[in-house]
Amino acid sequence: MTTTLVLFCRRPRPGVGKRRIAATLGPARSLRLAEHLLAAALEDASQWSGPVVIAPADAADAAWAGQLLERPCQVVAQRAGNLGERLNALDQALRQAGQARCIYIGSDAPILDGDYYALAVKALETHDVVLGPADDGGVTLMGSRRPWPELAGLPWSSDKLCRALELICVKQGLTINSLERRYDIDHAKDLPRLFSDLENDTRAARQKLRHWLAESGLL
Repeated sequence: MTTTLVLFCRRPRPGVGKRRIAATLGPARSLRLAEHLLAAALEDASQWSGPVVIAPADAADAAWAGQLLERPCQVVAQRAGNLGERLNALDQALRQAGQARCIYIGSDAPILDGDYYALAVKALETHDVVLGPADDGGVTLMGSRRPWPELAGLPWSSDKLCRALELICVKQGLTINSLERRYDIDHAKDLPRLFSDLENDTRAARQKLRHWLAESGLL
């Protein structure tokens, strides 16, 4: 059974998104960082072996989202609500359309790679849910072969998210496979680590990101 990659993303605009990091970097550099991070996530989507769904945060950006990849993909805009509500709504729509196995990512974890995604896909062969825990208590990836429980009440954007997600899945009788911890980019302090970790990453978008970090004065 094929696994669908679903990319939740927001169109990079000045002053939109990444507020925590923007407080340190300022609007111009935050915008450029958002563009580079999105490019890295799209790089992964372009290499995905199964179906790809781009889920822009604003329905008005559907046409923009449809031009992000050269390969075929489906665009399904996120609905209103918190992240949990948006995930539930989109997941339900995709399953009704016949996409039974879905892995969700955002555009803030460029450290993820093909090997990590392969482990996530394989995990769904034997478990209902796969989670990619983040160092800060959140997640970098979440996938399921069954409908998600009600996610609206989870502590999104907190260090308790991953544990809360595990607990609610267990409560619903879902089996879980947790992958090795990775990290996402939420604060300026994450950038030196990212710069170092991308040193030997040959993917083009990652090298452009690393080059920009070196030239931006953020390290």
